[in-house]
Amino acid sequence: MLLGSIIGDMVGSVYENAFFPMKQTDFPAWSPYSRFTDDTVLTVATAEAILTDGDYGAAYRKWANVFPRAGYGGAFKKWIFAENAPPYNSFGNGSAMRVGPVGWAFTTLEETLAEAEKSAACTHNHPEGITGAQATAAAIFWARNGENKDFIRRSVEEKFGYDLSRTCDEIRPDYVFELSCQKSVPEALTAFLDASDFEEAIRLSISLGGDADTLACIAGSVAEAFWGAASIPNDWRQNALERLDARLKAVVDAFEAKFPA
Repeated sequence: MLLGSIIGDMVGSVYENAFFPMKQTDFPAWSPYSRFTDDTVLTVATAEAILTDGDYGAAYRKWANVFPRAGYGGAFKKWIFAENAPPYNSFGNGSAMRVGPVGWAFTTLEETLAEAEKSAACTHNHPEGITGAQATAAAIFWARNGENKDFIRRSVEEKFGYDLSRTCDEIRPDYVFELSCQKSVPEALTAFLDASDFEEAIRLSISLGGDADTLACIAGSVAEAFWGAASIPNDWRQNALERLDARLKAVVDAFEAKFPA
């Protein structure tokens, strides 16, 4: 149930380029350079914090130090290595990319939103940083509980104030590389809403030409919850597992054992 996030991160990893953005859906999904980035590392950290009833911030520091070159943002890097550093009021999309496990682990929407806020607030305590995490976790929660796309679209718009009325074709021409929650989470959710299956959700999110690995990580997390793990192409699953470090995979396996889909 976390593979959707991880696959999105890996497929998008080679297309994250602010100067030469990908603006089409017909691209090679896998290459020798496809890899996991900070999106996967911190998603796994979130999963471990939930498994151990631990502290989200401590888990992020722990795993970021295990994989210090995974591609973290500058402010997050400083926070990692500064002991007891306070949150830094970020509204970056890092809070949304790592929140996937929260959407899977809790039985009520209220619990899900509260935990999403906790997972964000240790670093991304700006209201938009928290909103991005909560909107992503809520979309996963609704998707895994069988709500349809119209419900998910309407609920995200009403509860979080995001505009999900545009299509990917309408977004793509003018969209640029963007790291804020408010200008990337709605776009990632739109890619899911526009898609007819898991693979298309990943391709549409990357084709917008933005922060490709994070857009695809978010879209993939909701797409897997909506269509189920069986919707992931077998060759994509195999490619992802071959690239996933064994230490990360152990946490993914433990999380899926405790919280079966």
